[in-house]
Amino acid sequence: MKKTLLIAVALVLLLVPLLHLAFPPGHALHLSEFYVGLLGKFLCFAICALALDLIWGFGGILSLGHGLFFALGGYGMGMYLMRQIGREGQYQADLPDFMVFLNWKELPWHWVLSDSLVGQIFLALAVPGLLAAVFGWFAFRSRIQGVYFSIITQALTVAAMLLFFRNETGFGGNNGFTDFKRIAGIPLNTPGMKVGLCVASGVALIACYLIARALTQSRWGRILQAIRDAEGRVRFLGYDPVAFKLSAYVISALMCALAGILYVPQVGIINPGEMSPAASIEMAIWAAVGGRGTLIGPVLGAFFVNGTKSVFTAWWPEGWLYILGGLFIAVTLFLPQGLMGLARRFKK
Repeated sequence: MKKTLLIAVALVLLLVPLLHLAFPPGHALHLSEFYVGLLGKFLCFAICALALDLIWGFGGILSLGHGLFFALGGYGMGMYLMRQIGREGQYQADLPDFMVFLNWKELPWHWVLSDSLVGQIFLALAVPGLLAAVFGWFAFRSRIQGVYFSIITQALTVAAMLLFFRNETGFGGNNGFTDFKRIAGIPLNTPGMKVGLCVASGVALIACYLIARALTQSRWGRILQAIRDAEGRVRFLGYDPVAFKLSAYVISALMCALAGILYVPQVGIINPGEMSPAASIEMAIWAAVGGRGTLIGPVLGAFFVNGTKSVFTAWWPEGWLYILGGLFIAVTLFLPQGLMGLARRFKK
C-alpha cells in the first residue's frame, strides 16, 4: 500500500507537467491551471496531515495549533514575495502597499532579510521551529498532556492570530499579503512556474514521508510510540520523555512550515485566517479520517476530505461544515482506524 501510493504520487508528478505543458488549452488531455493549483494545494495539506500524524499517531500528542506553524511558514514566504513586487504595486513605492497606506517610512526590523529568498526561507523555517521548541519545552517539561495540551496549543494559535490582525505588527493586518508578482525573478503566473511549484510540493511530500518513515521505524520512533502507550513506564526505565516528545513536536512544526512556504505562492495570498482554530482542527480531521499512526493514511485523508470539500462547496456551500462534522463523527464511531483501516478490511 505504501509503495503503491508513493509510485502513484511520483506518476502524478510526472504527468502534471506533461498534461499541462505539452497539450494546448482545449485539448482533451490538457490539464488546466485550476487543477494544477488545486493539486498543489492538496499536496501542501497532505504534508500538514503527515506532520500531525507524526506527533499524534505515533506520540499521542494532539496539537490543535499546527495551523500556526503552517501560517508562519506562509508569512515568511509572503514577506519575500511582497518585496518582489517592487514598484509595480498600487502606490509604485519601494515599500509594500500596506506600509505606504499606513504611512510607514521604512521597513520594520523583522523585514531585514525579506529581499533574500534563501534568507527568508531560512527564517520561515527557523521561527516556527524555535517557537515549537520553546513552547514544547515548557509544556512537556510541565507534563501537560491530553486535552489540556490540545487546549493550550489552540490558545497559542488564537493569540497569534489576534496579534497578526493588528496593523502595527507589520504583517498586513486583516488583509495579510497578496498580489504577488514573481519569485526569484520568474513571474508566478507562467505555466512553467505553476507546474514547478506543484511538482516541488509533491517532492516535498515524498521527502517528508520518507523522513517520517525512517524516524518512526528507528529506535527513536519505537520509544516515541512507547511514550504514547505508557509514558510512566518509559520514564521508569530511565528514558526522558521530554526529549523525544519535544524533538517530534519540532520536526512536525518544521514540516508544517515547509508546507506553508510552498502553499502561499500557489494560492497568492496569506492572512491571519490561516491561523484560525478551524484550520488546525481540519488538520486533525484529515489525519483521523485517513487513519492515525500510518503516515500514508493522513495523506489519503487530506486528499479525500479536501476533494470532498471542493465538490460540496460548489454544490452546497452552506452545508459543508455539517458534512465535515458528520464525516468526523462517522469515522470516530464506525471507522476508528480511518480509511486505512477500511482498506485493511477489504484486503482481508
